[in-house]
Amino acid sequence: MSEHQRKLFGTDGIRGVANIEPVTAETALKLGRAAAHVFSELGAPGHPAGAKRKVVLGKDTRLSGYMLENAMVAGLTSLGVDVLVIGPLPTPGVAFITRSLRADAGIVLSASHNPYEDNGIKFFRHDGYKLDDEIEARIEGLVFSGEIENIRPTATKIGKAFRIDDALGRYVEFAKQSFPRGRTLESLKVALDCANGAAYKSSPCILRELGADVKVFHNQPSGTNINADCGSTHPGEIQRLVRETCAHVGITHDGDADRVLLCDENGDLVDGDEIMAIAAVDFLRRGCLEGNTLVATVMSNFGLDETLATHGGRVLRTKVGDRYVIEAMLRDRHNVGGEQSGHMIFRDFATTGDGIVSALQILRVMVDSGKPLSELKKVLKKYPQAQRNLRVREKPPVDSLKHVPELLAAAESILAGKGRVLLRYSGTEPKIRLLIEGREQDVIDAHADKIASAIQDAIGA
Repeated sequence: MSEHQRKLFGTDGIRGVANIEPVTAETALKLGRAAAHVFSELGAPGHPAGAKRKVVLGKDTRLSGYMLENAMVAGLTSLGVDVLVIGPLPTPGVAFITRSLRADAGIVLSASHNPYEDNGIKFFRHDGYKLDDEIEARIEGLVFSGEIENIRPTATKIGKAFRIDDALGRYVEFAKQSFPRGRTLESLKVALDCANGAAYKSSPCILRELGADVKVFHNQPSGTNINADCGSTHPGEIQRLVRETCAHVGITHDGDADRVLLCDENGDLVDGDEIMAIAAVDFLRRGCLEGNTLVATVMSNFGLDETLATHGGRVLRTKVGDRYVIEAMLRDRHNVGGEQSGHMIFRDFATTGDGIVSALQILRVMVDSGKPLSELKKVLKKYPQAQRNLRVREKPPVDSLKHVPELLAAAESILAGKGRVLLRYSGTEPKIRLLIEGREQDVIDAHADKIASAIQDAIGA
């Protein structure tokens, strides 16, 4: 494959094993140069003529973040852009700081929920929203084309890098503002799993300053323990911690803290669909859900549609990926949306998924209603689901896989009008994801096992 045919950006930025293409220092430097050129062309509204462009650069707690951070700084400054380096901070924190400092763009070095040996690069516009596909394509084209190779500012036109020391404090205050003034969390005992990731300082601080009694776990990042047997990718851990500490609620983040899953006082998991249902029904009750519509992806449980309909609302479905949820929210001016995985967007407060802001919306409902989370989550009556996530060695078209199309058709025929089948490749990992939803668990499990077995035989890693 030629360089011009290579694709860097997936559904959530660029991601892969650190120090192997495309997540290398060399490519990061080229990306820094390409991004600097594109952001200089676009710029933030009201930018003074002749002034240097500014880009905010944050990261999570991975060891490889140091390598990529320095390469990005070199690339950006070599095109005459100043870099505001903020260090480890949740992805939504980088988006907020980008807006707060009136920067032209923001960049996050993170592989989110992936293991520590992976890393990634995500970009934000000046307004804190993720880049449009066309801008990503423009950056990608510049990396491979050599078009900007001869743009070499010299002398005073080279950019500088500045360390921003108050980014954490700014983000803590921002997140706290999503919780109503005059109310506190003093009645709540919270177990918090920080996944040894980017929220290891911010989330404990936010919850404590709001008055919660917080027991904090997995907040000692080493560079190699992010998401390791902890965090939202290992939800059994927060369930154990809630039972051990007798907490009223458990909160667990992924590595860059743009997601959250909750755990009720009984130690039972509360996923993104249940979080969205609780929040959307509360927003509907208060007349705050724009267009009476919740935005969710095709992976969310069909019970969500029934719950919203019961309370006078509806669900708008998008493709999988928070970027598509946000696109729909912006297009139709909706203010609540998210994914089953715990990636929720409350656009009244944030421009991207924010784990702690999402958690605070549910903690507010708990405080206002006086009800435990186990009671609140009953608002969603779920359809049974069978999910299979399989590692694959390649990603050929699904209809070319031996026996898979016939098995899919058979499952869809059996479930017609009473369920659904979804099969898609992950945009961020070498995996294929199967979801079957229906009224009878044993039926959908049987179909899921047959399809998964055929996929494993065809392209299993």
